[in-house]
Amino acid sequence: MERIILRDPKLIPPFAEPARELRILNKPLWLLQRDLLKAYSKSTVEIDRLAEVSELPAHDERIVYRDNLFFNAELIDTFIHEARKRGTAAQIAFKASNPATGQKGDPSIERHATQLSRHIRRVGDYYVADLYYLPAGVKDLTQAQPLVIDTLSHEMGYYRIPSYMAHKGDLTYQIPIRAFISIESWLHVLMANILMGVFSWAAALDVRMSKARLKNLPKWTAEDWRLFPGKIAFALKAFWEKINPLEEQWRNHFLASRALVKVGKRCSIDPTAIIHGPTVIGDDVYIGPGVVIANSYIGNNVNIMQGSQIMLSVVSDRCFLPFNAGLFMTVLMENSMVAQNSTLQLCVVGRNTFIGANNVFTDFNLQGEPIKIIHDGVPMEVNMPVLGSAVGHNVKLGSGFVVYPGRMIESNAVIIFNNEMNLIRKTVSGHNLNDVDEATGEPRRIIYHWPNVYYDPAHPNPGSPTDSEPPVQMSTFRSSQPTGNGRLPEHISASQRS
Repeated sequence: MERIILRDPKLIPPFAEPARELRILNKPLWLLQRDLLKAYSKSTVEIDRLAEVSELPAHDERIVYRDNLFFNAELIDTFIHEARKRGTAAQIAFKASNPATGQKGDPSIERHATQLSRHIRRVGDYYVADLYYLPAGVKDLTQAQPLVIDTLSHEMGYYRIPSYMAHKGDLTYQIPIRAFISIESWLHVLMANILMGVFSWAAALDVRMSKARLKNLPKWTAEDWRLFPGKIAFALKAFWEKINPLEEQWRNHFLASRALVKVGKRCSIDPTAIIHGPTVIGDDVYIGPGVVIANSYIGNNVNIMQGSQIMLSVVSDRCFLPFNAGLFMTVLMENSMVAQNSTLQLCVVGRNTFIGANNVFTDFNLQGEPIKIIHDGVPMEVNMPVLGSAVGHNVKLGSGFVVYPGRMIESNAVIIFNNEMNLIRKTVSGHNLNDVDEATGEPRRIIYHWPNVYYDPAHPNPGSPTDSEPPVQMSTFRSSQPTGNGRLPEHISASQRS
């Protein structure tokens, strides 16, 4: 089989790179596609227009796909198998909802994959995309007929939240076993890594574990009988790891068994760490005391220091998390750092990026309005109750920032905290160390209502001068603050105020 790759030149903000170069599950997308298809393909040709397919020799069967498509092994294997079985030219398709006929659409595609997408498009009762199979001798893509693939999606959630944050109080997603999405926005990068990456991986395991249950023995299918020996072997191995005194102490739960937590070479994992699968940990990784990792992908040469928490996230090669860093449903591309006490939820961070200490990336609009992101230069609503932000490549973000949902920080930016009312710039004067209040026995201190002196024991009378020069000389820079009644300008939308 020959691979024909349709190049998509669109640059994905805030990374300023085409989708094929961005990391998905710790690999550039082009490499991920190649690895999934290497068992089928012998040669590769790249084109700029689909019309060029008809100009190429057609001696062998071919697969044609746009290079911004993410798909997993379950999807591409199913598509190729079904297309070969049919024996005719095929284009991937998914069911679309049609109230007139009562047809229900594919939940994962309709809820997640079609958002902000031009390349997953509706044609009649189907959604189609630029993924084709051509038998040997066929050149004309117009001969391709829709081949409907079921993504086997089902609703999953990670935790229950208050009802005012999501419908019925459950934060749920439509997670596919056969994942497919067109990457045209940073939102799609997040979905490919998290919803259709690590979350889909967990969903596949959940489906397998739901099979071959003894209470349903009279209703077992051939698949239940096929999976039953593997389930018994898994349970026995997990139990042995739990009771084995020579086993690593952190493998104290069946979710931490070797069947679910794969650890690479030369790793150092503190006994007090908690690691639950499905999780993959690469080579030369350090995991410190009290670290919690659940259902995540950790690359090579990663350092995760004490107290950090990583859940449903992807941490790429050579990343560093100092103590008490927190990631939830977040993607870090290679060689990036999230410093202590910073929290990122549903975020994407580019490569070579530094996130300073005590930063908070918020993910919920307090005013109940739909979250919007900038797509093709226009604010667009996204069908997600919570969403973080995107940070590009080579960014340096200082400490103490709060980032609103759906924002972008573009590549090669340096942002330094510079708020006069919250920043101590110079040495702050104190009072005589030996001056003690006889009534309380406490030292008498200078009190600041920052940045102004409120009370100085050396000059207790409110009207008296404190010094010939203020103890702290602030910069003449003044940040723009609301004046008058303190209201924001009317042209600022409510979503920008949240």
